[in-house]
Amino acid sequence: MSRKMGAKKPELTELSRVRDRITFLYLEHAKLNRQDSAILVTDSRGTAFVPAAIVSVLMLGPGVDVTHRAMELMGDTGMGVVWVGEKGVRQYAHGRALSHSSRLLEAQAKLVSNNQTRVAVARKMYQMRFPNDDVSGLTMQELRGKEGSRVRQVYRHESRKNDVPWSRREYNPDNFDSGTPINKALTAAHQALYGLSYSVIVAMGASAGLGFVHTGHDLSFVYDFADLYKAEISIPVAFQVAAQFGDDKDIGARTRLAMRDAFAASKILVRMIQDLTSILGVTETNISVDLVNLWDDKLGLQKFGVQYHEFKEDGGR
Repeated sequence: MSRKMGAKKPELTELSRVRDRITFLYLEHAKLNRQDSAILVTDSRGTAFVPAAIVSVLMLGPGVDVTHRAMELMGDTGMGVVWVGEKGVRQYAHGRALSHSSRLLEAQAKLVSNNQTRVAVARKMYQMRFPNDDVSGLTMQELRGKEGSRVRQVYRHESRKNDVPWSRREYNPDNFDSGTPINKALTAAHQALYGLSYSVIVAMGASAGLGFVHTGHDLSFVYDFADLYKAEISIPVAFQVAAQFGDDKDIGARTRLAMRDAFAASKILVRMIQDLTSILGVTETNISVDLVNLWDDKLGLQKFGVQYHEFKEDGGR
């Protein structure tokens, strides 16, 4: 019998809960390998060990080489892996979910497939941004206008507060460095927020592509979800970084570090879990089961892993 190398694959119940994990880790120009239950990261500065089960999402930038064994560990421990472009401005691929249940995904698909429930969920997400207003009677167009006005006010407020000039939001995804310092900081801050939002969504077993406000993109729901927190976290952080490090050529890295600190200080990961399950109407206790059933339109859920015999309605004759 061949001997299995490395640490034993952990059970789902042994893994850190999503809410207890470090939010994200961004790496570039490094080699990733595996040593026991840790990711071995080596770059020009030396070597570091990253316990795989405590990180929500690993953002892999340019120049990263990763071994098969390292990827195996990431998959086993439910670490979200996102391959991103330079400065984190593009997403190319991602890994598997931590949850093995499809309950959230099924609820999301059901809600997004009906116009009435889709609008209801969209209103719920807008209501979270306007807790003191009643948005139940507003159309989607009116909600978009209300949200646009709110975001513009946030930009103006943060501009005055941090003494950072502001005109409009603009960036070139193909040329990060062509933007103004504040726009570069905003891009980096939003990308970090997108990465964390994506990690929570897929780790919990929901779909990143089934959006309620945004649509037609494989990250539509990520944009929906991240928009809940931009005014509170990524926009203020970007303006603060631009005020302090506006002339720093590596303002993107400065912003990512500031976002990591803001994520930790605000305990946003806990809120994201609660918000996601609330939005989709599924209690968290229902989504941690590793169970497969067979669907039957007449008999309901049937056991998986059973060899069923041919059923004849005439009694077998």
